[in-house]
Amino acid sequence: MKTDTIFYTLLQNLPSVLFEILEQSPTQANHYLFSSVEIKELSRRIDGLFLPKPEFSEDPIYFVEVQYQRDDDLYWRLITEAFVYLNQYRPEKPWQAIVMWAKRSLDPGIPIAYQTSLSNEQIQVIYLDELADTSSSIGLGIIGLVVAPEDEAVQVARNLITQVQLADVTNRNQLLELVERMLIYKFSNQTRQELEAMFGLTEWRQTRFYQEVEQEVKEKVKGEVEQEVEERTKLRTKLEAIPRMLKMGLSLEQIAQALELEVEDVRKAIENQNSKES
Repeated sequence: MKTDTIFYTLLQNLPSVLFEILEQSPTQANHYLFSSVEIKELSRRIDGLFLPKPEFSEDPIYFVEVQYQRDDDLYWRLITEAFVYLNQYRPEKPWQAIVMWAKRSLDPGIPIAYQTSLSNEQIQVIYLDELADTSSSIGLGIIGLVVAPEDEAVQVARNLITQVQLADVTNRNQLLELVERMLIYKFSNQTRQELEAMFGLTEWRQTRFYQEVEQEVKEKVKGEVEQEVEERTKLRTKLEAIPRMLKMGLSLEQIAQALELEVEDVRKAIENQNSKES
């Protein structure tokens, strides 16, 4: 699972986290719809767009980019996409670009052309590993888990799970599903059973994500079993044809070539057939 996909999933399901990062009230998220939008001129999509609802016309549009690896073209691409979007949809609103880097060392810096042509803080840059306190909310806690060093991640995850278990019951499954996605990403070398044991999780069996993954596993296993049965059936059919081909006067090598088998397999099949008949 790609890290940027994880963050866009988080923003889609818990949009308040953006405003917490921006040190604004989480309730500001109620003013917005989060989406991705097609830019026809570029044949691309903007994955992170916070568009104010009609009744909040004074609020700015936010273009959001999350980056977990160095990308020297990110600012050029993001601002190009933003201006093409503005030209295409022509909203009568202010706008701001938010760039979230996993860490400062990945950031090549805002190009000078944009530093001089855009207003102050038109592009706001955030380094996720430098967020002061990610334990103050579940959304920030999820970000804290993703960026936490390996030796700290287990404790961060346990604290986060405790927060989720104390959450309002109406939101618990949604939050648990988000945490589950992050745990599977963060501890990708652990099996689901190991994660359940590590964190004492049993509730997540009820989440849609768990059930979807479980169904995928079942279908995969079913497909593997069906493939194995099909292969065994093909092999049995080939082995049953060997005696008839022998009676036709074909050599072991000819039979093996015709049936796409090893000569030794043909020889063993003949020996087994002879032992049954004797």
